[in-house]
Amino acid sequence: MPGYRRTSDLPQIIPIFPLDGAVLLPGGELPLQIFEPRYLNMVDDAMAGDRVIGMIQTRAGGERARPNLTSVGCLGRITSFAETSDGRYLITLTGICRFVAGEELSARTPYRQLRVAYGDFEADLSPEDEGPPEMDRERFARALKRYLNRRELDVDDETAMTAPIAPLVTSLAMGLPFEPSEKQALLEALTLTERVRSLTALLEIDALEDDDGAPHSVQ
Repeated sequence: MPGYRRTSDLPQIIPIFPLDGAVLLPGGELPLQIFEPRYLNMVDDAMAGDRVIGMIQTRAGGERARPNLTSVGCLGRITSFAETSDGRYLITLTGICRFVAGEELSARTPYRQLRVAYGDFEADLSPEDEGPPEMDRERFARALKRYLNRRELDVDDETAMTAPIAPLVTSLAMGLPFEPSEKQALLEALTLTERVRSLTALLEIDALEDDDGAPHSVQ
């Protein structure tokens, strides 16, 4: 992502798009369909400025129109934009760096804005290309194969074993239908090693579930 070498290069006040079940990870690409007026306004303002938006999930509490927010989200840059004939925006956000949510501003904009801090996630601006040496690639590949087989999806064993691990894990963490809290845990995993472990565990837990959705007890 051009121009972002240090967290000091990133904006400290950002517009946010709260959306449960959809997380953005650094380097990942998230397609979004925007139709609500306040978020159309947000995209207009972003496109006229530095093209960045913060993706964040919600947590229990707060008002229905302004729910409480999780503590960690991810800043993304609009890298694709199209407008439909009925006024919707089709955009793609590319993840830049995770942030810790801070003070919410009393903004006049119809969308919410936060002051954020990126210090805990400086490493997001220097993405890892290779897998961490301590990860168990075979265990990960087995868990992924079982997970996809349960859903009758195609399995490419070679991809699971040989593809660059960072983009593979990013796409799976963002794309697989985990619960919002599980996606949040994947987002907050500090390192690639931790994210691989968490993702492998989620895939293995799924394999232990009965067909009726009841999990087996694990000793």
